[in-house]
Amino acid sequence: MPRRVGREILSVSRAISPTHQHLRERLISLALVTAVVDLFGSVLVYMFEHDAAGTEIKTFGDALFWTSAQLLTVSSQIRNPFTTGGRIVDVALELYAITVVAALAGSFGAFFHRRGMERDPMES
Repeated sequence: MPRRVGREILSVSRAISPTHQHLRERLISLALVTAVVDLFGSVLVYMFEHDAAGTEIKTFGDALFWTSAQLLTVSSQIRNPFTTGGRIVDVALELYAITVVAALAGSFGAFFHRRGMERDPMES
């Protein structure tokens, strides 16, 4: 079983079939879009929060750390934004993160379904 998993991962990275290529393209697309959302969200959070009274987001590094933690759907030690703009960005980031998790689940579900059909075409 572990060998098969390793072979499938290698097959996705090499895109040896259309099914593997499709999954690889989706994973790369999600990673690139997420990196852009992370940077853009960090800039927005920094702009809204760095001068706000009581905020812990004082530098762009703080904003990048906080935004990355939100996109990973984990909390950080930095408190949530104080400004309205920062809170709106926070909600948008969390909605994006949930959407990405759902898209990943769907992508992997479709991949496993297609691979199952490729292995045993009689089971349709």
